[in-house]
Amino acid sequence: MADLVVYGTPLSPFVRKVEVVLREKGLEYDFENVNIMAKPDWFLEISPAGRIPVLRDRSIGAEGVPGTVPDSSAICGYLERKVATPRLYPEDAYEYGRALWFEEYADSEMAGDIGLGIFRPLLFPRFQGKESDVATARTTFRERLPRHFDYLERSLDGGRFLVGDRLTIADIAVACSLSQLDLVAGPPDAARWPALMAHYAAVKELAGFSANLAVCGKMLARPLPEKVDLT
Repeated sequence: MADLVVYGTPLSPFVRKVEVVLREKGLEYDFENVNIMAKPDWFLEISPAGRIPVLRDRSIGAEGVPGTVPDSSAICGYLERKVATPRLYPEDAYEYGRALWFEEYADSEMAGDIGLGIFRPLLFPRFQGKESDVATARTTFRERLPRHFDYLERSLDGGRFLVGDRLTIADIAVACSLSQLDLVAGPPDAARWPALMAHYAAVKELAGFSANLAVCGKMLARPLPEKVDLT
């Protein structure tokens, strides 16, 4: 049994972010699935906002609230303090602020549009034996997502990383949101956003990332055996 345990579902981009950070830090962890459609009382006790993931550090507390940290950003910050290397948050004050900004942008602006506008409309009806809401997903894909991709393309400016000259939480968070789109509808157009797609391809090769996506692929194979063309 590992000291650390993640509560959530692999299909969440926020859980994915935490798993990538855990793997990058070389930390062993257990995983416990949580039914996000009917969250149990014990989970709501440790996650007052009802959101996934929650991390438990059993070396601090094995049950109840003690030892738990809810919210992916708080968890990643905790892991950075717990294990200093490799550093995933810049030391420079300005770069640190920029990395936090991109993490927030990915977790709120991007995840909101992709999750509510594409992932859920395509996938959730399938769990009920219904057809995907392709019309809603296609409208989101065409009208709401290009501004995100344009912004990130400009921010990369042909470079490998969003902040500084090394992998940071900014790169991980952005790639985790993009992968949510990729899982159900494929990635953005590499011809239109070449730097962004090169960046995404590189980050997706991280051990924690590829392991999570492999699990997600198996989970989606039955309800959504093929990605939906939204172009």
